[in-house]
Amino acid sequence: MRYVITGASRGIGFEFVQQLLRRGETVDAGVRAPEMARRLEPLLHESGNRLRIHPLDVTQADSVKAFAANICREPVDVLINNAGVQGQWVGLHELDYADLERTFAVNALGPLRITSALLPALRHGLGRKVAHVTSRMGSLSSNTEGGAYAYRMSKAALNMGVRSMANDLRRDGLAFVLLHPGWVRTDMGGADAPLPPRDSVSGMLRVIDGLSLEHSGRFFDYEGTEVPW
Repeated sequence: MRYVITGASRGIGFEFVQQLLRRGETVDAGVRAPEMARRLEPLLHESGNRLRIHPLDVTQADSVKAFAANICREPVDVLINNAGVQGQWVGLHELDYADLERTFAVNALGPLRITSALLPALRHGLGRKVAHVTSRMGSLSSNTEGGAYAYRMSKAALNMGVRSMANDLRRDGLAFVLLHPGWVRTDMGGADAPLPPRDSVSGMLRVIDGLSLEHSGRFFDYEGTEVPW
């Protein structure tokens, strides 16, 4: 199977690459800057031609177009939209609207750009699955604490976009899923997070492996439990 992963150079994305290569899959990894690809280089040497690394800034149309031109030469079985940023966690009166716009550009618009650009290859794949790493913090009913405006709002927008894509592309046989990875011990999650990346990613891969059109457009956590909207 051929997997495409965005935000693949660190954290959850890097763990996805590791686990998929260990399973014997082929992986195309999108990374924002060349220097961020260095962590992937040992995996490149170990896996040979099963890992390919591509520059990708999901906020830039030209970058996405060039990425898609490389990727769409062959069918894609599974796309994992993982690239994301946290944004500033500040109060309402401290909001930096430039930061808010950038967080939306990465977390909400980036997955739309990538999915749209890779549709030709996804339609010809065997898997026909698209997974989006979101967050329970984008759930309206789970928001009992407030704050984190940029992150919460961008993930809620992503969730709605995925529901629309699931409805629009069901006739093409494409299945979409939203995944909450848990509070993961990464640069974004911080050292106090209780969940190691390997457990989060192995759980999300189980959900992706079992994904069918019956589940398309639904929101699950890494343990396979449905998350309220």
